[in-house]
Amino acid sequence: MSKRRDLEKHRHGLAEIRNIMNSMKTLAYLETRKLSRYLGAQQAVVEHLENVAEDILGFYPEILPTDTAEMASVYVVIGTERGFCGDFNYTLAKQYETIRLENASSKSMVIAIGHKLHVLLEGDDSLAACIAGASVAEEVTSLLKEVISTLTDLHNTRGLLEVYCLYHGNLEGVVIQRLLPPFQQVVTGKRPYRHPPILNLSPQKLLFSLMDQYLFALLNDIFFTSLLMENQHRVSHLEGAVKRLDDEAEELARKCNMLRQEELIEEIEVILLSSALP
Repeated sequence: MSKRRDLEKHRHGLAEIRNIMNSMKTLAYLETRKLSRYLGAQQAVVEHLENVAEDILGFYPEILPTDTAEMASVYVVIGTERGFCGDFNYTLAKQYETIRLENASSKSMVIAIGHKLHVLLEGDDSLAACIAGASVAEEVTSLLKEVISTLTDLHNTRGLLEVYCLYHGNLEGVVIQRLLPPFQQVVTGKRPYRHPPILNLSPQKLLFSLMDQYLFALLNDIFFTSLLMENQHRVSHLEGAVKRLDDEAEELARKCNMLRQEELIEEIEVILLSSALP
């Protein structure tokens, strides 16, 4: 009897855990829906700014700095603040370690975003800063401000920076994107139009002003994308966990039924023995 009661108690505990995990999975799924709506608009802004930069640089390519030999390399690695997302952070840490080994001759720094990633990179001598990550879309704005502030501090102490971002940009793996100097990917050497654009500012001032807007929009896009991938990983991870809990609960229910049958058989035997006595 006591063994069956222990199993029933364990099964009840698993059911409570299963309900909590299922609720977490539902919340993560709702967050992916919300982030998907945000991403479309944000990516349109980034694309528009890149088109403007392409128009300018098509006629004035010399205004974009290209010599990065003297710049300090900074990697902004976007992990997670919360867990239950599989190997999301481990993949990022492994990718950053691979980059360090490939560029062992150059001194690089890393800004780790998210507590779970910070735990993996803690003790790394290249760790320049750790910033709390965003758990929901509404926290991205404050996260972005803190990242910009950290990069500004590094710029003030280390000079010009070559900044890259490591993040989960799709379900296949980690994306490495260059942030600074910007617009390297739009310099094609081709002029989009026959005549240069009519500018009220010098090309240098206009591009400098555009850089601030572009970096802000691009980081928003990256943070939203990373958070979307995080929640998709979380949904997948929790689905697997819920399935395992359901299987274990089913096995416990089977064992409880067997024990109950044994108890009934013992009770029947006791009744039969009692009735057989004179």
